[in-house]
Amino acid sequence: MAGIYIHIPFCKKICSYCDFYHILSTGDHDSFIKALLSEAEMRKDYTRSEEISTIYIGGGTPSVLSVKEVKTIFDCLYRNYSVNKNCEVTFEMNPDDVNVPYLLGLNELSVNRISLGIQSWRDKDLTMLNRRHDSAQAETALKDVFKSGFDNVSVDLIYGIPGLGTVDWGRNIDITFSYNIKHLSAYHLTIEEGTPLARMKKKVIIEEIDEEESNSQFNLLVEKAINAGFIQYEISNFAKPGYFSAHNTNYWKQVNYLGLGPSAHSFNGYSRQWNISDMKGYIKAVNSGNQFFGREEIDNKTRFNEYIITSLRTMWGIDLEYVEKTFEKEGYDYILNMADKFINYGLMRKEENALILTNQGKMISDNIISEFMLTDSE
Repeated sequence: MAGIYIHIPFCKKICSYCDFYHILSTGDHDSFIKALLSEAEMRKDYTRSEEISTIYIGGGTPSVLSVKEVKTIFDCLYRNYSVNKNCEVTFEMNPDDVNVPYLLGLNELSVNRISLGIQSWRDKDLTMLNRRHDSAQAETALKDVFKSGFDNVSVDLIYGIPGLGTVDWGRNIDITFSYNIKHLSAYHLTIEEGTPLARMKKKVIIEEIDEEESNSQFNLLVEKAINAGFIQYEISNFAKPGYFSAHNTNYWKQVNYLGLGPSAHSFNGYSRQWNISDMKGYIKAVNSGNQFFGREEIDNKTRFNEYIITSLRTMWGIDLEYVEKTFEKEGYDYILNMADKFINYGLMRKEENALILTNQGKMISDNIISEFMLTDSE
């Protein structure tokens, strides 16, 4: 089964760390929604008519849309796609957009999973990140989500924030787990070029935390999550049993997905497409029938590298049986040979027919993954 991702690029305020495609919302979303519905109709064959098992509404800030606008989008999806009756439907929200009537409206539209972008329970962190909400609004929002009947609730947190020490980070985790959330996505702050944080770093207004502190915060995250009954099923994602994000899991397992909206990506096993990151250009191209995306065919080397990137970040690791079947003996032997040194260093373990990173290996996962990658000379 396939998934659908919809990128809602509107934001009321631009976060200082964000490098996703976004634009400030003026409150007028009509032309965007019209183009989005047109794209959904014209691309319904991309996933070869597979049944849709996950729908993920992300951004940007999807919660700037009205319930009526969200309903228009869902009506189009259910009209044009074969959506599984048990489809996981995730909706991202900002805490200051949350209110009970809005949530009840989403509930009626078959949304069954809420992802709440809290990021930190410290107001000074939220100010630095240029978030719209404060900790009191986050607390009210989380309570309202549960009050509105949602059981499958995910929270986003950020660690590695300048000025956020390990003790403070531990408090953030503890507060989050004091609620009955089922899923936590916790990401290390990355200062991307072109963002306000990058400019602050250049002016030495802020400094990135050192590697030792980063490792300390990651280790504390893993320890507290496990003690709270969560499973680390991907390096940055933790869930109670039965509450793994189906949408993200399918992405990591290279299941087909369709991305709708400006900057959204799509994958169908043979090719990858990415929509242009330009709202006006996207709307104009869709309405005029012109091409609004880039495309590349996926060769065997690219397929191999993408499998390494996604699989090694997960609890399932590299499936050696899949490797032998997909990349034949040459790929199988290459991976086993590469794995030897990491196993000897205690960074990886072989478990039945899989290669999985240890906790120590997860801390330097990017370095390990890059060593497995095939280059043009190979």
